[in-house]
Amino acid sequence: MSYDVLVIGGGPAGLSAAVNARARGRSVLVVSNPMEDSPLWRAERVDNYLGLPGLTGPELLNTLHQHAVDAGAEFREGKLLSAMPMGERWFATVDSDVEEAFALVLAAGVARSKKFPGEEQFLGRGVSYCATCDGMLYRGKAVAVAGFTDHARREADFLEHIGCQVTFLDHPRDLEIRGEQMVQEIVSGGETMPVSAVFLLRPTMAPTDLFPGIALEDGYVAVDRRMATNLPGVFAAGDCTGGPLQVGKAAGEGLIAGQSAAMYASKVQKNG
Repeated sequence: MSYDVLVIGGGPAGLSAAVNARARGRSVLVVSNPMEDSPLWRAERVDNYLGLPGLTGPELLNTLHQHAVDAGAEFREGKLLSAMPMGERWFATVDSDVEEAFALVLAAGVARSKKFPGEEQFLGRGVSYCATCDGMLYRGKAVAVAGFTDHARREADFLEHIGCQVTFLDHPRDLEIRGEQMVQEIVSGGETMPVSAVFLLRPTMAPTDLFPGIALEDGYVAVDRRMATNLPGVFAAGDCTGGPLQVGKAAGEGLIAGQSAAMYASKVQKNG
């Protein structure tokens, strides 16, 4: 579907961006993992968010989420796999679907995992980031699932349901992917396992994988005072832009990014 603003991430930065884009009359879709995958969800107590001290992580996230729902933002669970500009719009692949928007707000947090040996080499040739997208290609074959999120087991169950022989690796730290033209085996924990595919289910992908050419500064997405990146129509907020990695900073940056994205979408529509 087509929206004015597409927000990637359902944490404080993304939800703040959604609320503020909606306040300016823009249609908004928020794409995110389940709230339970957020690092904030695991916080037993949050005392440094102005006006709402003492809440647990789940309480705070649910409060922020409900605010965005009440503001009229739309939501879908899923993972952004790629984004490409075409004319005045951005086309974003979310799982197996494509969403369109005039402006994007990247608020997906920090991609904390480095690439595994062989991951980049075999991407699209046995390495996948989405089980529900590519699972049918490996029906009846042996596959490995590297789970980094609480819902990764569900994707492994999906693969088993369609007939894959699944080896589930819970938060692997040492993993090597091997093969010739296609993935043929993995090595993890000193054990070699023959597989036809490896599904790497990280909670978020690196910004440079999602947006080739996006500028970084000290490993974080570089933004100006409008939270604009160097890519036209792409804004960023929250942990992905650097520290301090706190809720207050994320919400403030999300406010600016949401306003900026809304203004950008409005300008594009008027000029079009």
